Amino acid sequence: SLRRMETKNTKGAMEMSVGTIVTIVLLMSVLVLGIFFVSKIFTSSNNAIDSIDSQVQSEINQLFSDGKADLAVYPSSRKITVERGAVPPQGFAFSVYNNEVLEGTFEYKMEVSDIGTCQGAVTKEQAVSSSYLLGGSGSFPLKGSQSLSNARLVTFPVAEGVPACTIVYNLIVSKNGKSYDIADLQITFK
Repeated sequence: SLRRMETKNTKGAMEMSVGTIVTIVLLMSVLVLGIFFVSKIFTSSNNAIDSIDSQVQSEINQLFSDGKADLAVYPSSRKITVERGAVPPQGFAFSVYNNEVLEGTFEYKMEVSDIGTCQGAVTKEQAVSSSYLLGGSGSFPLKGSQSLSNARLVTFPVAEGVPACTIVYNLIVSKNGKSYDIADLQITFK
């Protein structure tokens, strides 16, 4: 009868350890998934966009909600990683808020402020040409105390053969010919 008790205890200990191992494996997989999703959420803030959907539009409108911003850029980090050779091309969205009562004509253009790590591979002229930049300039009228109902999309249709590097662009907005607002964007081609 003593021998029977010993085997029962070993069997119980064995069942306990299998249950513990299963629990540990399940907890580890939940932890790994949690880390994966958290990192996905935080890296998506740098992700370039290829279209403006209702979510992007509402994010931009949210940036105007405090009443302080005249120019909203999405992704708001303004550090954007663009995939070379992506179809459709990737970039960023922006919108303007007219902080005055009177209607005005707004113009925008992209300029290179720093050729960055692309020095020697890309010139400032090439960086604003159509092989690097689409939707990089334009104009629109805007009534007083209103923002664009549809944000503008600026994309970077860079070819796969372009070297991986970073350029700092300035998005310059003027109203009725006078400087209105400016945003710097760090664009990395990867």
